[in-house]
Amino acid sequence: MDTMEQMYDRVLKKMDMGHEMTDEELLDLIHIALNEAGQEKYMPLQEKIQISRELFNAFRKLDILQDLVEDEEITEIMINGTESIFLEKSGQLFQSDKRFVSGTKLEDVIQQIVAGTNRYVNEASPIVDARLEDGSRVNVVLKPVALNGPIMTIRKFPKEKVTMEQLIQWGSISQEAVEFLKTLVCAKYNIFVSGGTGSGKTTFLNALSDYIPKDERLITIEDNAELQIKGVPNLVRLEARNANLEGEGAVTIRDLIKSALRMRPDRILVGEVRGDETVDMISSAMLNGHSGSMSTGHANNPMDMLHRLETMMMMGIDMPLTAIQRQVASAIDIIIHLGRLRDKSRKVLEIAEVLGYADGVIRIQSLYEFREEGMENGKIKGCLVKVEELTHCEKLLAAGYQT
Repeated sequence: MDTMEQMYDRVLKKMDMGHEMTDEELLDLIHIALNEAGQEKYMPLQEKIQISRELFNAFRKLDILQDLVEDEEITEIMINGTESIFLEKSGQLFQSDKRFVSGTKLEDVIQQIVAGTNRYVNEASPIVDARLEDGSRVNVVLKPVALNGPIMTIRKFPKEKVTMEQLIQWGSISQEAVEFLKTLVCAKYNIFVSGGTGSGKTTFLNALSDYIPKDERLITIEDNAELQIKGVPNLVRLEARNANLEGEGAVTIRDLIKSALRMRPDRILVGEVRGDETVDMISSAMLNGHSGSMSTGHANNPMDMLHRLETMMMMGIDMPLTAIQRQVASAIDIIIHLGRLRDKSRKVLEIAEVLGYADGVIRIQSLYEFREEGMENGKIKGCLVKVEELTHCEKLLAAGYQT
C-alpha cells in the first residue's frame, strides 16, 4: 500500500492549480486516488476513511495535528521537528506515534498558522507567538535557532470557558474564597494573578472576569487574544502586533495601554505583563481612575510577583526604587497565586493583600492559604484556609458593602 506521502503526491498530481478547489472537489480527488490505490492493493473501508480524513487535513487543515487539536483531553502539543511529537494529558506527558512526513510539510503548517494571525516567521526572524482559531496559544522556533527544528508548542484552551463553579468542583478553590473574590471584583479592587507556567493564570482570570458588572466598559489587551470575556456588551478587545519584514508597524502592549486610556474604560484587563508595559499598567491605569483593573504575571509566590513588577517598571522608567515600590504598593490591592502541585493538579495556593509600603519594603499579608492534608488515590488532599481578615476595606465601603 502507498505511504501517506505517496498518497499525498497522488492527490497533488490530480489537482488543477488554475483555480481554487472547493472542499467537495478536493474530497472527490481524494476518493479517486484512494480507489486507484485500492485497485493496486486491497484497502479495508475503515482504513480508506481514516486515510481520506488525514489527506483532507493535510490539504485543508493542520495535517496530522488536526486530530490532536480536536482531542479535548489533550492540553498541550509539543512538536520537536519531524523527530517526535509529545502530548500532555491530565498533566502527564506521552509520546505520540504521529510524525510529519517531512520538514517541508511541518513548515507549511507553521506558515499556515502564523499567517492566520497576520504574523510571520522565517530564518531572519525565527521566533513567533501566534494562536489557532479556537484561541489555543502557539509558539514557534525555527532553525538555525532550534537545532532540531522546526519546534512548535501548542497550549490548548477548553472549547468552553471554564467557570468558577467548575474550578470549585475540581477543588482548585473553595466556595468561601470565590464569594470573597467576587465581592472584591465588584468593589473594584485591583487584582494580580500570579503563578508559574501552566498554572492556569489565564483560565482563572477568565473565570474571575465573570464577576465584572455588565454595565461597565471593559478593555482587554493581550499579546495573543486568549481571554474569553462573556456577557459584557461594552467590550473592546485589543491585540499587539509584531513589526513587519521592514521592522516597522509594531504595536506593543505599552502602545495599546496608552491608547486604551483614551477610550474611556471603566476597567482594563491585560492578559500578562512581562516588560516595560508594567509602567503604564501600574502608573497610568491602576493609579489613575481605573480601579478594578486586572492582569497576570509569572512568579513563584506573591512577594516574588511584587519584586518582578518592581524590576519590570525599572525597565520602562527612570525612577528611584523607593518611588516605584510606593507606586506598586498603592496600585495593587490583591494578589492571587496559583500553583501546579506534584499530582499535576492546579490550585489557588494563596490570596494575599498588599498592605502598603514601609521601611523600604512592600508589606503583604496572606488572607487565604492552601494547606495540604495528605494524599488519597494519588491526589493531594487539602483546602484553602482563611488566615486573616481584609485590612483595607475602603473600596468595599465605597461600593456599599458592609464589613
